[in-house]
Amino acid sequence: MIEIQNLQKSYGNLKVLKGINLKIEDSAVVTIVGASGAGKSTLLHLIGTLDKPDAGKVLIDQTDLYQLSDNQLAAYRNQNIGFVFQFHHLLPEFTALENVALPALIAGKSKTTAMKRATELLDYLKLKERLSHKPSQLSGGEQQRVAVARALINNPKMILADEPSGNLDSENAGKLHQLFFDLRNQFGQTFVVVTHNNELAKLSDHTIVMKDGIIL
Repeated sequence: MIEIQNLQKSYGNLKVLKGINLKIEDSAVVTIVGASGAGKSTLLHLIGTLDKPDAGKVLIDQTDLYQLSDNQLAAYRNQNIGFVFQFHHLLPEFTALENVALPALIAGKSKTTAMKRATELLDYLKLKERLSHKPSQLSGGEQQRVAVARALINNPKMILADEPSGNLDSENAGKLHQLFFDLRNQFGQTFVVVTHNNELAKLSDHTIVMKDGIIL
């Protein structure tokens, strides 16, 4: 599903990615591991089109992402890629329901459709009693599940997660990791997860080990 060819990225004189070649199968749960500074998050951000490479290609279902215009890329990202970060990035002034519905509204869905889908996802993630709660009224685990629901709202082909359990205790981290596999099994999505969590890496279908901007 995802094919990466000779991906290179530098920031100033620092070469962060030194020619990454990688294929990721459809409906796989893949973890990317390695020491801090190995280039894991940079690789994830380039797959997700949050940054642009200096050289190389990212193809998803044979679509060459960096040949798209900025507007086409923004639309593609909104409809095909879901993001979950270590810091949930929920909007504090909005309720859980509104936070989850927002990407669907951006995609042009009606408010009725967006709210219905957001309610279904939050119910699925056992947050039905938290729809009207704002992020400050939710626990860390609940906030991260709201962020997962937001990532799923447009039925994306893939979910990219950057240290999604980094701020969670071991129990909530375990629940979040199991949720990824449950979602993959139910909806067939591809998960690419940057993590330092060895347990998640052991459970994943494939583990990619990075060091100094290359894949070992």
